[in-house]
Amino acid sequence: MKTTPIIVALDYPDERSAMALVRQLDPSLCRLKVGKQLFTAAGPRWVEQLVKLGFPVFLDLKFHDIPTTVGLACKAAADLGVWMMNVHALGGGAMLRAAREGLGDVADRPLLIAVTLLTSMGETEMHEIGLNGTPQEAVLRLGRLTQASGLDGVVCSAQEATMLKRELGAQFNLVTPGIRPASAALGDQQRVMTPMAALAAGADYLVIGRPITHAPNPLQALLAIHQEITQGKTA
Repeated sequence: MKTTPIIVALDYPDERSAMALVRQLDPSLCRLKVGKQLFTAAGPRWVEQLVKLGFPVFLDLKFHDIPTTVGLACKAAADLGVWMMNVHALGGGAMLRAAREGLGDVADRPLLIAVTLLTSMGETEMHEIGLNGTPQEAVLRLGRLTQASGLDGVVCSAQEATMLKRELGAQFNLVTPGIRPASAALGDQQRVMTPMAALAAGADYLVIGRPITHAPNPLQALLAIHQEITQGKTA
């Protein structure tokens, strides 16, 4: 069941650093994203610990391998109790279907989403690996493949959310990074959007890192973002 749309990115090098932040947050107000660096340093048992603390966990490992390997990896991730996980859509239809099959058909299975194109990839990088067209065309093509393969959604930029929602439907989940509250600095990101604007564009979940993790009071920053969203809905 969807509650808070905010996913806090735990972009930390180790468990100790990440837990110092987690202890300041409220699981009723946010979900947590664990990526490759932190998962490699802290391991699966630590992910289980976050789940036991009541946080819905997005395991952001972007599996991309032969279908059998990815299917088994997704099953292992589901056994940790995570709320959501992801794979690379560029792995192809057979891999995507194997990933979905690895989760079985239980009612409370994790959401499974796919990364279409990394945000670091433009047309030059696409052409280097043999992908034709524009990034937007590739994202839509891979989004359609993801949906046809039985997955629950994709990671996308907020700028692509309106197009994907229109083409793939309201039930297809869109997870958007690059979110900055109206009061926050851009940092090293240029293509950003405010939380309310991203939700209005069609995003379902918002990945937010530094505006919360680098704030003097992370819980206060999180509450301020919720307030910004609530005020935007009533404006």
